[in-house]
Amino acid sequence: MTSLTLLSCLFFTSLVGVLTWWITRNDDHETSSGYFLGGRTLTFPLIAGSLLLTNLSTEQMVGLNGVAFTDGLCVMAWEVVCVISLVFMAWFFLPRFLRSGVATVPEYLAIRYDHQTQVITNAIFLVAYVGILLPIILYTGATGMIGILNVPAMLGSLPATVGIEPGTLALWMIVWSVGIIGSIYALFGGLRTVAVSDTLNGIGLFVGGFMITGFALSQLGDGGGIMAGADRLISEQRTRFNSVGGPDASVPFGTLFSGVFLLTLFYWTTNQQIIQRTFGASSLAEGQKGVLLTGALKLLGPIFLVLPGMIAFSLFAGQEIKPDEAYGRLVNRVLPAPLTGFFAAAMLGAILSSFNSALNSSCTLFSLGVYKNLIRKEANETDVVRSGKVFGWIVAIIAMCVAPLLANTTSIFGYLQKMNGMYFIPILVVVLIGMSTKRVPPIAAKLALAIGFTVIATGYFVHPFDEMVAALHELHFLGLVFLFLVTLMLVIGKTAPRDTDFEQTNVGAVDMTPWRYTPFAGMALIAMVFAIYIYFADFSAPSFNSSLSELR
Repeated sequence: MTSLTLLSCLFFTSLVGVLTWWITRNDDHETSSGYFLGGRTLTFPLIAGSLLLTNLSTEQMVGLNGVAFTDGLCVMAWEVVCVISLVFMAWFFLPRFLRSGVATVPEYLAIRYDHQTQVITNAIFLVAYVGILLPIILYTGATGMIGILNVPAMLGSLPATVGIEPGTLALWMIVWSVGIIGSIYALFGGLRTVAVSDTLNGIGLFVGGFMITGFALSQLGDGGGIMAGADRLISEQRTRFNSVGGPDASVPFGTLFSGVFLLTLFYWTTNQQIIQRTFGASSLAEGQKGVLLTGALKLLGPIFLVLPGMIAFSLFAGQEIKPDEAYGRLVNRVLPAPLTGFFAAAMLGAILSSFNSALNSSCTLFSLGVYKNLIRKEANETDVVRSGKVFGWIVAIIAMCVAPLLANTTSIFGYLQKMNGMYFIPILVVVLIGMSTKRVPPIAAKLALAIGFTVIATGYFVHPFDEMVAALHELHFLGLVFLFLVTLMLVIGKTAPRDTDFEQTNVGAVDMTPWRYTPFAGMALIAMVFAIYIYFADFSAPSFNSSLSELR
């Protein structure tokens, strides 16, 4: 059955590749607008599909289920709270980005502040993507695929022959295979190719994700079906079925109002890797519909990003396994062999989606922000696109070399959130203040970026500050840094303001007529977020009372 699994995985993966090529074969891949923004032709289904699958990668499937294995339902915060951030994207951030006709977030900061702010932000994004994001995507993807396909068994006696541990050899093989395939998607196709493949893979991932939860609950029900499994899960983990986490959880209740909200706000409104597809929207209305549809679909996320981790906790009780291994082992145990290849293809699509999206964004940041602005200002369209492709291959090779070195990380999802915080918060502050004020000068932005990154890095890695941050909680620490940086920028704007008010110009890149149902759809989504939290909250639980005391 191993051969059948592998063949079916290759078939479904190849099918997506062929369909993507057929749909995008006549696209413009030669100009910077066509290559980096899909020619500004993306409609709301493609935007939503690409946003969703770029996010639903293996660091989510493997990492978040791994955290749920440890902490229970409260980690749904990373899925549910982000819906509010997506509403703010549709209401506030997206209209301002599209009005300026920008291709990157640093490009907007150049318009609002100055060229130096753009260069600094470009550098931060590129270092973060190359050194943090891309290797994590490849590592978590390889970890998930090893568990699902049982790759060491496929390799047979080969690892012993070459003197390498089976798991290590499998990790390197999958990392390089996925990295090369993802690079081909991103570097030869451009943004629209990425968006189309994301949408096609997203269908498979949604079906596969719900399928895993259903089969896992059925097996937990021990012959009684899905409902029997659900009843057993609730009875065995009643205290873990609480949407508000206690002080010892990775997301205590108080952090929902500080670090959790701020990290999700940056991720869905300012993170270049994610929001680049919204810059390619054919109109503001299409962009808003795509963002809000993503929010509606994210409400379903806990079903396949949290529940499987909790089910694994019941199925593997008493077994010593790493949290990040829980999801792969669960899939390998509950999924019928004939369907394993299909789900492996869906997982592979998720890995490819996140990897090629981050790689495409890295190329965009380099080509438009560094090559065109600093290295060769006279470069033509062909040179700009070519520079992105060359840079992309260099970045991909670096990421493929670094990814296997993450094998000793305890929790990859926790590691990712910690590393992201160092640059998420400063950039979010600079963008938010830039959009909401008119007199804050460029020096305030540059100071906020430098001080914010330094303070957060010091709090994370320098003794004894790291102990103080741990006692406070890292997510509360990020909230305090956010407030400090906002205050700093506003004070500078008051004491040393710009000479003139900043006035944003509509460059006419797309039709700026908003979708008329945006306010109502946004309010409905926010109401659903509160309803979900209230429904699953146990307000009498000790963990809730402890969290309330912590918040006060």
